[in-house]
Amino acid sequence: MLEIHDHDAIRELRLARPPANALDPDLVSALTRAVSEAPDAGAHALVLSASGSIYSGGLDVPALLTLDREGIESFLDEFLEMLRTVALSEVPVVAAVTGHAPAGGAVLAIHCDHRVMAAGAFRIGLNEVAVGIPLPQSLHSVLARVVGRRQAERLAVRGLLVPADEALAIGLVDELVAPEAVVPRALEIARAYLAVPPTAMRRTRELARSDLAAIFDAEQRDTWQRFVDDWFSAETQSVLRALAERLAKKSA
Repeated sequence: MLEIHDHDAIRELRLARPPANALDPDLVSALTRAVSEAPDAGAHALVLSASGSIYSGGLDVPALLTLDREGIESFLDEFLEMLRTVALSEVPVVAAVTGHAPAGGAVLAIHCDHRVMAAGAFRIGLNEVAVGIPLPQSLHSVLARVVGRRQAERLAVRGLLVPADEALAIGLVDELVAPEAVVPRALEIARAYLAVPPTAMRRTRELARSDLAAIFDAEQRDTWQRFVDDWFSAETQSVLRALAERLAKKSA
């Protein structure tokens, strides 16, 4: 479900869990482990890519609906650890957004240093509200860090999935290239990080991303407890189960 491809000092971690590279507990754990272990394996930069035309469809809703409250709480701990590991990685992380990136796919991308997205009829956004899930404070804060507070409010409150060209215009992604060029371009960006003196780059990057560390440090446990409460609410369960049924019909 996670392929590793080394390009000299750059390690590409490729989501490979068809059909939608959905984030289930196993993939989340594997990605956390791979990102944290990469520097010790000699990687000086990372590229997070994906196979297929969906970068990640977000959380694996059908799988998560089988979990009880304790299971959801455990998964959320793992999910937050994955985001922290990506955001605070000791080496730069470039997102190669190879296709659609709704919900958790967009969340993963905005925690990276740079986002290259496939041009064309692809969409990206934190559409949690549209599937009945209130957006947690920390995710809204990271979104606002990327696109600004007004755009973050517009995107999050309405649960919007925006086309790739709009995503570029509002700063949700940094550049668009042809789908087949996404990974090569992400590798070029990763090499650009490595082309400058490493100590100066590392220390300046730590300074520039210190606000991300502050977001995670300020994480309130009760915020995510409310998320769990909402997850098991009648409204959210109804919307999620309808979504799971639609996904099952598509895969049938």
